[in-house]
Amino acid sequence: MTFSKSGLVAVSLAVLVASGCSTSRFSSMDDQQPAPLQPAPAGKVTANQLPPPAAPGAADPSQFPTAPANTQVASAPPSDGSAPAGAADLTAASVAGVWNASVSGQSCKVATPQTKFGAGFRAGPLHCPAPIDGIKSWNVAGKQLTLYDENGGTLARLYSSSGSKFDGQTSNGQPISLTR
Repeated sequence: MTFSKSGLVAVSLAVLVASGCSTSRFSSMDDQQPAPLQPAPAGKVTANQLPPPAAPGAADPSQFPTAPANTQVASAPPSDGSAPAGAADLTAASVAGVWNASVSGQSCKVATPQTKFGAGFRAGPLHCPAPIDGIKSWNVAGKQLTLYDENGGTLARLYSSSGSKFDGQTSNGQPISLTR
């Protein structure tokens, strides 16, 4: 006795449909009803007049928290080129990645992969304004991140002001920051 493939498929489907309709797996759930929910408490709604707004520029100091006394926050690098208080020692791994750069209020992206290049690592500015558009490499030394041009000249020096932010200035004195 031989069966065709289509006949075998048809018989198999008929068996599956018939067995699926007669299952008792869910019959015990039909008998169970969920417990009714308790109604939400109803309260009284009142309306009151808000106090008048404070004068422009006047703020209530009690609305703003104060920083703990023992917190050290890194600041912008001093003008003498030394590291700011609280700046962390850097590693190439802590700098590698893609950064949002801000140069004198203009934004762009800078890629800092750990690909060896010259005396440091390759860098790639993405739609950046001058002079950051000329970044070709970067390197770290102690607390300082230095960005270099194609001739190895320094374009900018930055210091870590937090785990995901660097602040500094370009060689011509423009403020620069990198954030993730």
